[in-house]
Amino acid sequence: MDMERKLSLEFARVTEAAAVAAARWMGRGNKNKADEAATEAMRAVFDTIDIRGEVVIGEGEMDEAPMLYIGEKLGTGYGPVLDIAVDPLEGTNLVAKGLNGAIAVVAAAPKGCLLNAPDIYMEKIAVGPAAAGKIHLDAPVKDNLTIVAESLKKSISDLTVVILDRPRHEQLIKEVREAGARIMLISDGDVSPAIACAFESSGVDMMIGIGGAPEGVLAAAALKCLGGELVGRLKPENEEQIERCKKMGLSDPFKILKMDDLVKGDDIFFAATGITNSNLLKGVHFTSKGAATHTLVVRGKTGTIRFIEAIHRFDKKPAYNLQGLKI
Repeated sequence: MDMERKLSLEFARVTEAAAVAAARWMGRGNKNKADEAATEAMRAVFDTIDIRGEVVIGEGEMDEAPMLYIGEKLGTGYGPVLDIAVDPLEGTNLVAKGLNGAIAVVAAAPKGCLLNAPDIYMEKIAVGPAAAGKIHLDAPVKDNLTIVAESLKKSISDLTVVILDRPRHEQLIKEVREAGARIMLISDGDVSPAIACAFESSGVDMMIGIGGAPEGVLAAAALKCLGGELVGRLKPENEEQIERCKKMGLSDPFKILKMDDLVKGDDIFFAATGITNSNLLKGVHFTSKGAATHTLVVRGKTGTIRFIEAIHRFDKKPAYNLQGLKI
């Protein structure tokens, strides 16, 4: 097995560990503990992988996060040089409340290929392969819905559009409904539904609205591998955020960001493991002997899509504890 093929499975191990650790806190009402457990488990597995990685999207700045912070070095110090984007628990509130849609996510690419997105809002639209290259962020909502419907050979009334349930989306929701499309409102976590647009079986045709910029890059990495599309535009709210964008290399913070702006090239790895059930992935299921996980792994260079169902035997992993998987 060559190094690149091996990395696909290594990143699956990373997200599996984070998902199992976070799932221990499902429904317990403590999103911080869930995130902490996922982060510790993910970091522990990264220590075993032969890469020279650097976090470009993570848990925050060095003074904000104890690990997986922006700029942190990951891996054994041997192997390929990679930029790493992580979200050990995408949907902290979902796990705390026992709701659907939480995932653990990793994207990796050669240095300089992932947009170093600041932790601010981003306006974004995600679609699957059929509508890729046809949508526009500034087009009227109905126009984009028409394009997606025609691309999928559906009527607008048969489309399912995912939107975060936020007051800021009141007008957007109204326009989508007036156009005749169906809406799936979600409370948190827009990475999973964005990726789900690339799979007809998911029942999700489009994701639209304003969410986190780092999450936009993670979803774009997956969609780049899957042939879909995410277009976005940062939404800085004040001068401080504008300056932060510029310091991170975004000379025009308000430009429309296309796929090649968000993720350069096709030498991309992406892995996501379900923590709770979603349209795309099954959540972690604990058994008398361990846990079952469901993971999506995609590799941009080959276009290979893998769904991995794994059974983790805790009796074979004696270092396992309630905080997570120590590998």
